[in-house]
This record gives sequence, structure tokens and C-alpha cells, in this order.
Amino acid sequence: MIRGAACFRKLFQSSALSSKVAARYYTAQAAAHPGIFSSDEESADIDWDNLGFKLMQTDYMYVTKSSDDGIFRQGQLNRYGNIQLSPSAGVLNYGQGLFEGTKAYRREDGRIFLFRPQQNAIRMQIGAERMCMAAPSTDQFVDAVKQTALANKRWIPPPGKGSLYIRPLLIGTGPILGLAPAPEYTFLVYACPVGNYFKQGTAPLNLYVEEDVHRASRGGAGGVKSITNYAPVLKAMKNAKAQGYSDVLYLDAVNKKYIEEVSSCNIFLVKGNVLSTPIAKGTILEGVTRKSIMDIALDLGYTVEERLIEADELISADEVFCTGTAVGVAPVGSITYKGQRIEYKISPDLTCKQFYSRLVGIQREVPSRVLDEVEGNHNMNVPSSSPTYNIVNDIVEDIVIPQPQGDVIDSDAIDSDTGMNEQPEEVDEVKLENHVNNDADGDHDVPILQQHEELDEQMHVL
Repeated sequence: MIRGAACFRKLFQSSALSSKVAARYYTAQAAAHPGIFSSDEESADIDWDNLGFKLMQTDYMYVTKSSDDGIFRQGQLNRYGNIQLSPSAGVLNYGQGLFEGTKAYRREDGRIFLFRPQQNAIRMQIGAERMCMAAPSTDQFVDAVKQTALANKRWIPPPGKGSLYIRPLLIGTGPILGLAPAPEYTFLVYACPVGNYFKQGTAPLNLYVEEDVHRASRGGAGGVKSITNYAPVLKAMKNAKAQGYSDVLYLDAVNKKYIEEVSSCNIFLVKGNVLSTPIAKGTILEGVTRKSIMDIALDLGYTVEERLIEADELISADEVFCTGTAVGVAPVGSITYKGQRIEYKISPDLTCKQFYSRLVGIQREVPSRVLDEVEGNHNMNVPSSSPTYNIVNDIVEDIVIPQPQGDVIDSDAIDSDTGMNEQPEEVDEVKLENHVNNDADGDHDVPILQQHEELDEQMHVL
């Protein structure tokens, strides 16, 4: 059983920060002068086999600002480009900023899907509350991500070649001199095609345990995705990589003996049939991939523990691996701690590879309930083999994407079913796949993925 409380679990049970998290999908509202448009006509000229993880400018980004009451106005798709900031903007002076990371994938049939974007929306809302920031609603967040994915559709790699990494960003752009929350916030979303996060590709990671520099401390902001959490670890990362390591594993700042997380991903230990990960108690980011792997492990019969893990336990672990949206699921080949190099066996039958294979299988090929909106009518196809699916109030409508400001663009439509190398065609409808679990409160006392309901509840196919 899992020990420890999780912020996600609590928020899923409340509606204080967002609407009840079921599977509700709303249309992207048209602007005052709506127009349907697409990325540039030609497909992106990219070597898909050598993507890596580096910035590549795409076509469009989504931008919206909060009003005086903290409510975000309807957003706008603009050409990707620089934004203007006041020198006294809250993000520049006091670090009021949060970011998220999610991905859009292309399936074999050409359709595009997002995986659990609502959880990213909720995590941003948790972070915004901690940082005294206004935040977009769950529906606004998911809608913005969908618009950004569709507008940059030609940049989504072919199946198995990578993904479109989508970066939602929330920053305090209002001018402020004294230490106080910014008077205005900007929510923007941009995207970039990516492959493997680490330069060594899919090769096992070699980690270094940092004993002097700490990523987070109790009472701080380590449990949210604040921009202020990342610059402080750059020096430790730079030093580790100069010595040939892939990344750094950090210890807790109080006892300096419990492992917490790697610079940009969560960590897991496998010992026999037990999967252990450091407990999220305010210093560890609760990753969406982390939660997914925990759910899969439970479904496969593993005992899953969230607990304090001493660094000395690394010596006796059968297997260690990392998880994250950017990283995926990455096996660890070695960890160096107090001058001792601990090596782990790498083989095709690793537990983490089993977990990752199950995760990818769920994302790409799981049976699903497809909702098609045709002239205002919902046609629901529910798999007969999945009697436990809980049909909730899903709203699926056409996405009408507003004309971006500052550019005159041919009004070719974005077709969610167009292949990577085909000309965009007009969209008549948007198909969304959804899987909903009766165990919607996130209680981990029972296996959540008996038929993959929990893991699939946030699956969106555009």
C-alpha cells in the first residue's frame, strides 16, 4: 500500500481551485473575428531520427492575460515570437513564475493525442496558490494546450520518432516595485518537437549523489513547478556533467541522508516485488509520469511505497530508474555516492521497461470510448469488455481556432486526422478519446488500473 498523502489526491477531491476533475472537454471559443487556420502549408523539414531535446522554433503560441479580478480572458494564437515585459514585472524581480510540461503524440492512424493534460492544469493551480498567482481554469488550460498542438501539428514527429513537447508557462507580467504579488499574469503555451532528453539517448543514466547542494528544503517551493527551483541546481549539474555523469540526485536538506529527486525527474527503486519512491512532502515534485508508473505497478501486482528512502538503500536495490514528462522512463546504470560507484544490471527484461511498455501501450492502443460530435449529437462507442467505465458528462465540440494577431494567414483548416507529410485539410469535427474510472477520488488502497481506467481518464485525441 502507498504511504503518505499527495497534493494531487486532495485536489482531485475538491473544487476549490478548479472544476471537478472528471473528463470534461470544452470547445475552444472563437475570438471576436474567428478564423480557422493551420501551420504553414509545407511539412516541417526535420531529421526525425536525430531530434534530441533542444529548442526548435515552431509556428504558433497561445497567449492570454488575467484581468483585474484574476480571471483569464479568452486567449489568442499568435505567431511564435518574443514577448514584451516591463522591467518591473513580477517574474523578473521576484520570480513569480510556473511552468508545466506535457506532450502531444502522433498515432499510427495519424491522429494526435495528449496524455493527462488535466493533471498538469491542476498542478499549475496548486503551484499558483503557493506562489500567490492567478491561474487559468482546468478547461482553459487544456483548451490552450489543444489549440497549441493543433496549430503546430506539422511539427509533431511520426509515430515512434518523438513527440511535440508543450510548455505551458504562467508568469507575473504586471509591474510591481515592492515585494507583493504582480497585478497581472500572462499564461502562454509554446511547443517544440523533441526526442530523447539525455544526450546519450536511451542509454542508462549515470547519476551522482550531491551532498552539499540541495534542490529544496522544507517549507519551500520544491513541491511545485516554480521557475525558482531550477536555476539553483545548474551549478551542481554542470559540475557533475563535467565529470561524465548524466545528472545529479539530491538529498534532503535537513538530515542529508534521504534521497529526493534528480534535477528534472523523479526516481524509483525496485527491490523484489516492491517499488519505492521518495514521499512527496513538499520538497518533491509530484510528476504526472510518476503517478502513472505507480498506477501501472499496482495494476501489475507490485507493492508501491511512498516513503523516506535512505541513500544507503541504493546499494541493495535491484534496479533504479527515473521518470518525467521530458525524460520518459529512463533506467539508471550507476549511482556514485560517497566515492562509491554502485552499478545496476541492465537487461531487456528490466522492470522499468515493462512499466514503460505498458504506459506506451495504453497511450497508443488501449481500447477506448470515442466521442464524436456530429451536428451537436454525441455518438458513444463504449467497449463492451469494459463494464466499469463510468460515463460522465463529456462535452465535445468543434474547435474553432481564432485568427492570430499580426499575421495574414491562408485560411486552411487544421485537420486532426492529417498525416505528417500531407496538406492540412478542413476540420469538421474533433475526436476525443476518454477513459474514466469509478475510483475518481484517487484512492490508492485498491488497484487503480484494473482496466487502465485511471491512467486513461485524461487521454485526449485531437
